[in-house]
Amino acid sequence: MSPYPTATDITSIFKNMETGNYAEVFKRVSPNVDWTVMGTHPCAGRYTTLAAFQEGTLKRLGAIMKEPGIRLKVRNVIGGGEQAWAVVELMADAECKNGMVFENTYAWCMRFDEEGLVVQVRAYLDSTMVKQAVEENEGACESFRAPVE
Repeated sequence: MSPYPTATDITSIFKNMETGNYAEVFKRVSPNVDWTVMGTHPCAGRYTTLAAFQEGTLKRLGAIMKEPGIRLKVRNVIGGGEQAWAVVELMADAECKNGMVFENTYAWCMRFDEEGLVVQVRAYLDSTMVKQAVEENEGACESFRAPVE
């Protein structure tokens, strides 16, 4: 038996995002996850808890999207199984409240612990798209940036 979730397990977990069932995914993420969102956009920064990550990114982006919000589709999973690290490639399919199409691509480099929980993430995405979406739909947001530790 593999010490970490396999690529098939990870795919199964993250498929829940396609239907908006983020809660099921986050059951597999440590509450004290070290999550860095790369880039130079308003949501970029280092979050040291799951709650802070959700507040600073998903909740914030969710507030500027039309229903049904952001649905992330699994495109590819690399790693897992014998490796603590795995990468999940995700495709966003959403529309901002101002009509801007939000088709972003994400690569989440994740480290799992022996219990199968995600304990560290480095998330890569199209910074320009996120910046434009937030600025055009949220208003003056330059004063807020996620904490960087």
